[in-house]
Amino acid sequence: MARYTGPKTKIARKFGEPIFGPDKAFEKKNYPPGQHGNNKRRRKESEYGIQLKEKQKVKYTYGVLERQFSNLFKKASGSKGITGEVLLQLLESRLDNVVYRLGVAPTRDGARQFVSHRHITVNGKVVNIPSFSVRAGDVIGVREKSKSLEAITESLSSARYANFPWLEWDEEKMLGKFLNLPAREEIPENIQEQLIVELYSK
Repeated sequence: MARYTGPKTKIARKFGEPIFGPDKAFEKKNYPPGQHGNNKRRRKESEYGIQLKEKQKVKYTYGVLERQFSNLFKKASGSKGITGEVLLQLLESRLDNVVYRLGVAPTRDGARQFVSHRHITVNGKVVNIPSFSVRAGDVIGVREKSKSLEAITESLSSARYANFPWLEWDEEKMLGKFLNLPAREEIPENIQEQLIVELYSK
C-alpha cells in the first residue's frame, strides 16, 4: 500500500499547523481548505471527529499507515506506562524518525528515502527498513559510501540535532546515538495523545 503523496499544504491546513515542516504556502493560507475554509461559522466538530482528526494528524506527521499505527497502539496499550506517552515513544524510536531528528534528512519523508536506499546503518550494519525500532544505546550512522551525498551534507549543515536530549551526534564521524526513550515533555510535536487513547477505547 502506497503512502500519501498528495498536496501536503492542503493536509497541513486541514489540521491548522505545518505538520510536514516549514511551509510558505501554509503561512499564506492558514485556514482549512475548501470553499468554506475561511468561514468562521464552520459547524462544530463532534467529540469523535476531534479524536479521529488527532489520530490522522499523528499518522501524517510520522508517515505511518493505518495498520502500522493500529499495531503500534496495541503494543503501547500492552506496555507498562501511560499508553499515549508510550505510543509517542514508539513513533519517536522508528529509524526514519531518528534519522530525521539527528538532522541527516530535512524531513521524515527524506529520512525514509535515505533508509530505504541503504544510506543508513544501525550499529555498523545497513538497515533499509524505515519502521525499524531503535533501542537505547543503538548507534545510527551514515554509510561510508553515502557520506559525501549532497542531500545529506546539506541537511547536516543546517541540522537541529543538538536540540534533542535523548540523542547524541558526532559531526566528524557522522554517527548518532539513541541514548534513551524521550520523555513526553521533550517531544516537540503538538499532539494530544489522550484523544487517540479515548478513540481506541470506544
